[in-house]
Amino acid sequence: MKLAILSCGPKSYSTQRLREAAEQRGHDVKVLNTLKFAIDLQRGVPDLFFKQKVLSDYDAVLPRIGASITYYGTAVVRQFQEMDVFCANTAHGISNSRDKLRSLQLLSRHHIGIPRTAFVRDKKDVLPAIERVGGAPVIIKLIEGTQGIGVLLAESVTTAESIIELLQSQKQNVLIQKFVAESKGKDIRAIVVGDRVIAAMRRVAQGQEFRSNVHRGGVAEAVELSEEYKETAVRAAQIMGLQVAGVDMLESKTGPQVMEVNSSPGLEGIETCTGLDVAGAIIEYIAAQVDFPEIDVRQRLTVSKGYGVSEIYVPEGSKFVGKTITETQLHEQDINVLTLYRGAKVIPNPRKDRVLEPEDKLLCFGKMEAMRGMIPAKARKRRSPAVVDLPDTLPEGKEPDDR
Repeated sequence: MKLAILSCGPKSYSTQRLREAAEQRGHDVKVLNTLKFAIDLQRGVPDLFFKQKVLSDYDAVLPRIGASITYYGTAVVRQFQEMDVFCANTAHGISNSRDKLRSLQLLSRHHIGIPRTAFVRDKKDVLPAIERVGGAPVIIKLIEGTQGIGVLLAESVTTAESIIELLQSQKQNVLIQKFVAESKGKDIRAIVVGDRVIAAMRRVAQGQEFRSNVHRGGVAEAVELSEEYKETAVRAAQIMGLQVAGVDMLESKTGPQVMEVNSSPGLEGIETCTGLDVAGAIIEYIAAQVDFPEIDVRQRLTVSKGYGVSEIYVPEGSKFVGKTITETQLHEQDINVLTLYRGAKVIPNPRKDRVLEPEDKLLCFGKMEAMRGMIPAKARKRRSPAVVDLPDTLPEGKEPDDR
């Protein structure tokens, strides 16, 4: 496997460990500075340049995108995706997790436990919002803060008002969040790779510091999570659209409450305290995902002439996003959905009423001619015939099913 690690910190512990783990497993790996890319666009031929030269072919990309370069970093990742290069985390997933408000909105919708949170702009709404989350003390967070930066504890309503007014005057967007007293000074960090938690630690703040981040002086200890906490961590990562993530959770009286999902989790603290090869697990997962499409399923099936197995990709922006599998009318074109791949989640024999989301992939059996017909003309020369995009419109003569 030829792997690119996108990182502006080649000497950081995490980047070095990932590179080392890839080399130990015999992979060709390069660390590429995200800001040294140039994106080229023309009709049907997305391309990338690195340091003024056309980028060579890569099998996979592992993004380590810092918060300060989120916009440009996700643009580069998106370009790799358009070039059909496997990305351990998609641009969509990174963007979801980087915005604290957006991530909490998604988690809330999917019934994941989160601290009670409010987001307001009008000064008159501040006091009612503080009361709704449970009153003082409250946590005040910058929407785009990282490593504990921009996280404040306000012991009184008056203090909270003053802090929020000051931050808003500096055009900063802030969240008002319930202070979970029973978890003061400690939290759980779980590393999710694919559909499982591969390592977890409890971080404990020191002295008067309430933030438990290792970067803030917190002490980490290995911990074995219950199934409830493991399931919450995996679901949170999948909801964000991430295949590699660090999920931070509070241990509340009502169970796990997710504070944040990190698309570029640091590895030093968790590898040191658990003694586990987290970097190696990440590399092995990526290699397995790259190898999977190389398996020719058709050679392992006895099928009628003209029929076969293909993977159908649902791009972001497709009119089929938000539609059920039935409403795609694939069945009307003699195409049957065998498996739905959603991020790291594998759903065999998905229900016909399951709603499709951006970045979904459908493993289908059916008429190869019909599936080949879904490939946009401008992409046919570049793409493998085994991977097709779900079209924005149906062929003429196809009417929606009565339901």
